[in-house]
Amino acid sequence: MAQYRYAENQNYEDFASGRVFVNAPGQPAFPVRLASEAFQRSLARWRAKGGDGRVTLYDPTCGGAYHLAVLAYLHWEDIGCIVVSDVDAEVLALAERNLGLLALDGLGVRIAEIERMLADYQKDSHAAALQSAQMFQTQLTENLRSHKIETRLFQADATDPQVLETQLVGENIDIVFSDVPYGMYSHWKAVGDEPPVVQMLAALQPSLTAHSVVAIAADKGQKVAHPAYRRVERFNMGKRRITLLELAE
Repeated sequence: MAQYRYAENQNYEDFASGRVFVNAPGQPAFPVRLASEAFQRSLARWRAKGGDGRVTLYDPTCGGAYHLAVLAYLHWEDIGCIVVSDVDAEVLALAERNLGLLALDGLGVRIAEIERMLADYQKDSHAAALQSAQMFQTQLTENLRSHKIETRLFQADATDPQVLETQLVGENIDIVFSDVPYGMYSHWKAVGDEPPVVQMLAALQPSLTAHSVVAIAADKGQKVAHPAYRRVERFNMGKRRITLLELAE
């Protein structure tokens, strides 16, 4: 059985508390440890199929992309590019802020913002946020000695095959990681007779390769399946079920 690692000397509370990364009110926060485990399982499968080097990671329902920015910090050496999209322009703007924290300029803007809040309100939470942000700055400086993680964002309905195929031309998508809408905080905007998850998998198919791995997080009431894919693995954690898929031969 594959062994999955967590980043050494990393305080998960800094990620889980939202001290540095930002999230919109009412938007669901994906558990940090679950995101890390799902990514590592996907990465292990991608490598077992012949994948080599750093992956391009794509999320077609990215929301604020908090979980993707966290994954970048936790698994920097494994990621070369993060591509995200969402149907909602407002949360996509939030995703741009979070992914901007993978560059020193963007993180510097966030640190200045936290410093202003600390000066204005003198809250312990702002002092803790500043300490976390400075820790991230040190880590990011070290990470960038290795390589820069490229990022790209675009607005799209994840169930629209024409838009996804057009936007993803030239991208080598290695891992798809999507926390699909469910529950009271997020909802599909798809139309049509097929379940939205099925529509999304169909829309993704032209942009995937034989090495690609698709990880879908959903509630246990949604069936994550499509005739063009086969299930590699499935595991539960809390209310979420993670399903790993790959294209059927």
